[in-house]
Amino acid sequence: MKFSEMEYVRPDLETIRRKAEKIKQDFKTADSPELAESAFAAWDKLMCHTDTMISLAYVRSSIDTNDEYYEKEVEYIDEISPEITELGQSFAELLVNSPFRKELEEKYGSLLFLNNEIFLKAFSKEIIPETQETNKLETEYQKLIASAQIDFDGKKCTLSQLMPYKQSPDDDLRRKAWLAEASFYSENSDKLDEIFDKLVKLRDKKAKKLGYNNFVKLGYLQMNRNCYTPEDISKFRKAVISCIVPVADNLYRNQAMRTGLSYPFSFADAALHFRDGNPTPCGTPEDILETGKKLYHSLSDETAGFIDTMLENELLDVLSKKGKASGGYCTQLADYKVPFIFANFNGTADDVEVITHEAGHAFAYYCARDIFPSDNQSPTLEACEIHSMTMEFFGWRMSEEFFGSDSDKFRYNHLFGALTFIPYGTMVDHFQHIIYENPEMSPADRHKVWAELIGVYMPWMKLDGSPFYGEGKGWQRQLHIYENPFYYIDYCLAQTVALEFWTVMQNSRSEAWERYMKLVRKAGTQTFTELVQTAGLASPFDENALKEVAQAAEKYLREFPF
Repeated sequence: MKFSEMEYVRPDLETIRRKAEKIKQDFKTADSPELAESAFAAWDKLMCHTDTMISLAYVRSSIDTNDEYYEKEVEYIDEISPEITELGQSFAELLVNSPFRKELEEKYGSLLFLNNEIFLKAFSKEIIPETQETNKLETEYQKLIASAQIDFDGKKCTLSQLMPYKQSPDDDLRRKAWLAEASFYSENSDKLDEIFDKLVKLRDKKAKKLGYNNFVKLGYLQMNRNCYTPEDISKFRKAVISCIVPVADNLYRNQAMRTGLSYPFSFADAALHFRDGNPTPCGTPEDILETGKKLYHSLSDETAGFIDTMLENELLDVLSKKGKASGGYCTQLADYKVPFIFANFNGTADDVEVITHEAGHAFAYYCARDIFPSDNQSPTLEACEIHSMTMEFFGWRMSEEFFGSDSDKFRYNHLFGALTFIPYGTMVDHFQHIIYENPEMSPADRHKVWAELIGVYMPWMKLDGSPFYGEGKGWQRQLHIYENPFYYIDYCLAQTVALEFWTVMQNSRSEAWERYMKLVRKAGTQTFTELVQTAGLASPFDENALKEVAQAAEKYLREFPF
């Protein structure tokens, strides 16, 4: 079914509650594993339908944040979603304490029960008011960012539409574009500080209501960390500083020599990787989608069927336009067993990375769409990011079609970006740990922390006091810090694994694809570290993994034939 034909019906809370209570009663009174399974299936169907309606509302609101109907629907969903979570928790409690747990575990796997036990520790009806308020604030942040209409080059630009100018080889134009963007954030900086301050305090309050010292513990539970701890992440951060930062710093020094720009960089100058311009994709957005179709037809029969389904059923909305929410994501429409990709094409290499990154998420869901229960369809988010980041590297096989004469520059830039992203992403995570361990910090203190961390993780950047970025406020543009606390380290862990896949691809694409599909087909039935092991790769928590990918990437980039 086409996306435009999918009917949205408001998920009525009382109807959901009534159906949920009936199913819970059936599960409680089941006197055989078969009857318990039947009730479990009914529960899964109810939650999938509810999630589908919620996804439809959020997607349609994202596509047009000025749509008053879906704006009101999202407000309503923000209000009821904590109560739906409470219903889910009440069923999770029945599930983990079922007299038929042994039989259910044998059929659906023990990880399902471990994840539900974590879920029980991450929520309580006592925190519903704070959760409702955080939902509203997150929506307020998204709408504020989407409202940007920046006067530039004789037109009104969204933040996404400003991106090509921010990468211009014309130094004056590029710097003006960065200044124009910085001006928007600076004008709204106090409001952004206000929103975040409220979010920090609400999250801290939720954590303390649940008996935790601060939000860090609750944040990890909400991210369903089921195979590693904050101590493991701390160890990873130290390895990033020792193994990745020096390599990245050398690469940026080379960039300065290549572009004739001064080191350390201003934020505007760091964005220019080649003196004659960064790689840009060929043709129109339609051409990019058509090349993406060829890519997925070339990989396997499964990927061919996947991309045809996406294109034929309007399951991608990728053009940037006024009023559209920023960023990109992939979500699922469970009733229809299809994913949906939301993005903002802007005429840069990011457009190609959307058709690989977000489609990597979408393809993984497509492969898992028939797995029951639905909780087993998706692993934890750092494993999901392996799907997407590795798919970006498989996209290299169509570099010439995507980029034409810029294909060499694209491959260099993509690998450079993958490696140098890890320090930035790790810095975001470190920032959040400090903030949530010290929730009473003032906005000025937070800006100071960000500035200090830039010195540790990104020594190639200079804070020159220029508006916004140069003042240590750049974290305010990072959506995840507002909406998805502690998510960002997932990208860094996954990027490490994706770079391991890249090293395998250098010797055998077919072997890399075979290992990738082994991981994808396990869906959500294994933990992150188990999935990495399934693919025959080293855990990112092994310092040697970071050392080896850094060395391999540096060698490839150093020997690149410019």
